[in-house]
Amino acid sequence: MPTRRINASVDRRDFLRGAAAAALPFFWSGGAALFAADDAHSAKLIPRELNPDNLEFPFAALDKSITPNQLFYVRNHFPQPRLDKADWRLKVIGAVERPLELTYDQLLDLPSVTRTVTLECAGNGRAFLTPKAKGVQWELGAVSTAEWTGVPLSKVLEKAGLRTEAMEVVLEGPDKGEPKNDAKPAGAIPFARSLPLAKAQKPEVLLAYKMNGAVLPEAHGFPLRAIVGGWYGMASVKWLTRIIVADRPFDGFFQGIEYAFWERRYGLPTLKAITEMDVKASIAQPEAGATVPANATVRVHGAAWAGESEPAKVEVSTDGGGTWAEAKLLGEGAPMAWRLWEFNWKTPADGKRALMARATDKRGRIQPMERDADRRSYRISHVHPNEVVVRALR
Repeated sequence: MPTRRINASVDRRDFLRGAAAAALPFFWSGGAALFAADDAHSAKLIPRELNPDNLEFPFAALDKSITPNQLFYVRNHFPQPRLDKADWRLKVIGAVERPLELTYDQLLDLPSVTRTVTLECAGNGRAFLTPKAKGVQWELGAVSTAEWTGVPLSKVLEKAGLRTEAMEVVLEGPDKGEPKNDAKPAGAIPFARSLPLAKAQKPEVLLAYKMNGAVLPEAHGFPLRAIVGGWYGMASVKWLTRIIVADRPFDGFFQGIEYAFWERRYGLPTLKAITEMDVKASIAQPEAGATVPANATVRVHGAAWAGESEPAKVEVSTDGGGTWAEAKLLGEGAPMAWRLWEFNWKTPADGKRALMARATDKRGRIQPMERDADRRSYRISHVHPNEVVVRALR
């Protein structure tokens, strides 16, 4: 199991600070507290791939519900395009009564909303799969949460006027390239994904031009991107330039071959496009490989999310799944967004311990303990252990 150790000087400094500040029993809050207290700008994105850039949020630094723009994970399939908002246009074509070509300023003139939405790459956690799977080797941090401001996609579709045969909405960006797969079309293709009309018309689907109150950064889709609340991040197409209202199902490369999983029908495997995020909880601190003090109170904390639903419960195991106890959910819950949680662990004497977290959502879905191989290298939502070392610190 891949592990990452906290620097020994950090462990020692945190221990001494806590020991001086608190009476026994000792309370250890982990490395994330250090980021908040005196290293607020030290956390950085973790490169997993360059050219195109794929950068991971340092999940161990999680300390608030909203991810700062500079720490929000970056997922690119092809080289990042450079767009000038003065020349940029959004075209709406296909099964519509009035094809549109909107400028940036025209979009800004439309009524806007702000929604808090968690995005997770469908391959988040791929680095932990055995045997090793192809693709970007994400660990825990290909997931982040932001407040997105923009125009509901439904309002633009209303403006264009849907024809009766409208069935799906295809979102296309200008980023192009040749996929690395053996099964692929000839030449460069743009990144495109579709939504069923029913999903496209829901209020959680936005055409966003602001992120956490700031103009959308280039790495996150400036001047305009889709935000598809509750679905894995590949649906939230960046640098959006074209919306095609289709009169038949769209089986493009990025949902017919890539970002698809095997679904068993009558005992036969059939590829199906990935859509809604699974229920999942992850541990931010203590991270795998950390050393924590023996006979102390250690704060175990992280985040949980559940696609279009929301977490109802998070449970923590400190003995590799032998027993479970309920964690405390922090703040207010909301669909489409993660929720932070914490659990105070009374540590035993010296030894290794496997920490686990599992979430249950309001629909009753429970995070699975085992990996489903039919998910290929996607939808990696099974419980992942964080092995830590318990040791008396001197």
